Amino acid sequence: MSAAGIFQISVRTPIGEQNGQLTVVPDGGRFSGSLTGDLGAQQIADGSFAGDSIAWRMDVTTPMKLSLDCEATVTGDILTGTVKAGFLGSFPMNGTRLG
Repeated sequence: MSAAGIFQISVRTPIGEQNGQLTVVPDGGRFSGSLTGDLGAQQIADGSFAGDSIAWRMDVTTPMKLSLDCEATVTGDILTGTVKAGFLGSFPMNGTRLG
């Protein structure tokens, strides 16, 4: 899985830019991990991948309770994608692999 590792990511949201570290850990044909950042720590749920593309879900409670559906493509050490936040819409996500 080329997306394995730790990425420093940034998501542009209505409440400002949110930054964090996304950890992607291969687990058979899926992946697990977490996102630790400005709004705390969330565990990845339903992590899946196909080639360079990854997708996962996270449930957050700050600043409000939401389920986030995330999709990204990893090209080398660069991650680009979107975070869909329910009725709030979708927001761009960018990141760089650390290390």
